[in-house]
Amino acid sequence: MAESRKARARKPPRPLTAASLENAAVYYLSRFASSSGNLRRVLMRKVARAARNGEEGQAEAGARLVDALIARYLEKGLLNDRAYAAQAASSLARRGASRYSIAGKLAQKGVANDLVTQAIAELDEKGGSSELAAACALVRRRRLGPYRAPDKRPDFREKDLASLARAGFSLDLARRVLRAKDVEALERLARGADDDDAF
Repeated sequence: MAESRKARARKPPRPLTAASLENAAVYYLSRFASSSGNLRRVLMRKVARAARNGEEGQAEAGARLVDALIARYLEKGLLNDRAYAAQAASSLARRGASRYSIAGKLAQKGVANDLVTQAIAELDEKGGSSELAAACALVRRRRLGPYRAPDKRPDFREKDLASLARAGFSLDLARRVLRAKDVEALERLARGADDDDAF
């Protein structure tokens, strides 16, 4: 049956133009928040595909078009790396990401080191988004420690510690969070209650 089908000829790629790159950028930004570095990476993949199948020198011309587009979007405020870093860091912290993990994820998205440092410093200034609160959020999301049945907690202690360590939390912080006697104690700990109340 597969032999009877006609081989489909691949369409030749459309020529790379400023309009096609802008359309791709607008479509991407309508779906995802992005840093300028991440948008550049997305558009450069499109340029690389077009250059593989196109004429010589198209990669350089495409790179110039991408740089001009990014510069224009930064100037007009369509891209704002500082705001993106702050929003992404806050969102990741609420989901239970450690400061170490947040820094890595922002760097992967092409955010400059000084903006990553600034976004993490802003998180530390906010009381509700502390490293302790993030660890509690991760424990809640993954149902570790106090969320396990009391008779099963000792069996999973090392595994739960390893989960928090892989997420980038310190061993002391992981032990402190997993020591909470129950879910209510964990919530009090996340809100900043004294350790004596939580254990």
